[in-house]
Amino acid sequence: MKVSAGSGDRYVVGIDFGTLSGRALVVRVDDGAELGTAVHAYRHGVMDTVLAADGRPLPADWALQDPEDYRDVLRHAVPAALAASGVDPARVVGVGIDFTACTVLPTLADGTPLCELPDLRSRPHAWVKLWKHHAAQPQADRINALAHERGEPWIGRYGGRISAEWQYAKGLQLLEEDPEVYHRADRWIEAADWIVWQLCGVETRNVCTAGYKGIHQDGRYPSRDYLAALHPDFADFVAKLDGPLAPLGARAGGLTARAAAWTGLPEGIAVAVGNVDAHVTAAAAQALEPGRLVAIMGTSTCLVVNGTRPAEVTGMCGVVDGGISAGSWGYEAGQSAVGDIFGWFVAHAAPAGYASHEALTEAAAAQPVGAHGLVALDWWNGNRSLLVNHDLSGVVVGLTLATRPPDVYRALLESTAYGTRMIIEAFAEAGVPVRELIVAGGLTGNRLLMQIYADVTKRPLGIIGSTQGPALGSAIHAAVAAGAYPDVPAASAAMGRVDRDVYRPDPERARAYDALYAEYRRLHDHFGRGAEDMLLRLRAIRNAARRAADPDPADPAAVSLEVVA
Repeated sequence: MKVSAGSGDRYVVGIDFGTLSGRALVVRVDDGAELGTAVHAYRHGVMDTVLAADGRPLPADWALQDPEDYRDVLRHAVPAALAASGVDPARVVGVGIDFTACTVLPTLADGTPLCELPDLRSRPHAWVKLWKHHAAQPQADRINALAHERGEPWIGRYGGRISAEWQYAKGLQLLEEDPEVYHRADRWIEAADWIVWQLCGVETRNVCTAGYKGIHQDGRYPSRDYLAALHPDFADFVAKLDGPLAPLGARAGGLTARAAAWTGLPEGIAVAVGNVDAHVTAAAAQALEPGRLVAIMGTSTCLVVNGTRPAEVTGMCGVVDGGISAGSWGYEAGQSAVGDIFGWFVAHAAPAGYASHEALTEAAAAQPVGAHGLVALDWWNGNRSLLVNHDLSGVVVGLTLATRPPDVYRALLESTAYGTRMIIEAFAEAGVPVRELIVAGGLTGNRLLMQIYADVTKRPLGIIGSTQGPALGSAIHAAVAAGAYPDVPAASAAMGRVDRDVYRPDPERARAYDALYAEYRRLHDHFGRGAEDMLLRLRAIRNAARRAADPDPADPAAVSLEVVA
């Protein structure tokens, strides 16, 4: 049924900034009806091999973006979504955004990205570091070792490991590999907060990214003494990332005249405080109640769940007071590659006749559980939880001359479900219950994958009732910022939607998966918990070979890698 705009209705716009594109969604305030959407692909996509400015090669494990691509989403996707909706822009009362995280950039004091300065455009460290920039693993290792050595009180809130994806590891890499750019950066800011700054002209820091990615706990950041012990010039790092902290759903400011011209929206309407794509989706899925775990499944998977108290969960991305919604302790975990793994197999490993998700899924679905005789590790882009090590890599065990492409494909699907089950069990062991799994994101359309998740996790699986979960969640927060609802839970109840218990675990298949999951855990611990460092050695050999073959490395200050002994 087509939803039409009413002349007296109020509307909000949610904008979801993803890994490859940005999407705008026009939503009715009263009931969350979605009236129009548009997508704008980033012109530069992800720069992971060469720098767009001059074509220079990038080292291994880099992933950069151009902030101008984000502004183009405002210029193109928002007006297109408005046109598609038929909504009078004058009826729009607020706009909210969500972003991938930790996606971070260095700027001047006025918010100008350093990569937009003419003399820095050829300096890779001046550009946006996307969430999956994993080249700061050595810095992350030192951050963690020093935190445990000093007994820093915050390290337990992050499962004992700070990720290479987050603000501090990336910031320390910037300092050590390009100190000039580091010292010229007045601000080190999440892209979520930067784009809000672009919209309303006011710099804010949202409590979600500050807590999960910025190590802000109990009202403070890591101490100056700790940071100086990492590097003397790192002592001032907090001054670059600190800013006015604002709760989720709050009004950051009013839309500026410049941003109104970009978007076609009325000047002065409410701009909501920024948020993370995964965390904002919990409101869209009506999953703010403790025990409802939301898995936002796309290129990677982020898992978020509210709890009633703080608990230290080994290998988690963090627990933050109000990190998902005010009044609860929000827990985050994740898997660094999910859809990316399946996409890699289709693009690079599947032969003719099988080179599509549809063909592979159909053939894989015909197999009984365990018939392929395989088990795989889902570390093709490192491990975010529980091991928090992005130097780890994928593994497939059990290959024979009888193995066929659908066998491997199904094993890869199952490996990601096993990774999710390990995260759920870690929550449960720490006293954070997970009673229900709700899935959002682009992978919900694969019925085989969804049933595998229900069978492996032994939990009912619901599906968000929107194909635009993050954008809808941002629109919900915009409605609160505009004063249409008193708080996010109230807006979520009215505007969010979910279909519960769409997939239920089959007892027979669940028992069969128990045996395979036991093998996954053995393989996981063998390669991931210190029994065998082969994957780390292989990564070091690869990186050393790439550096030796690059006559003009993009980060000339970087030291050469040595092969792990």
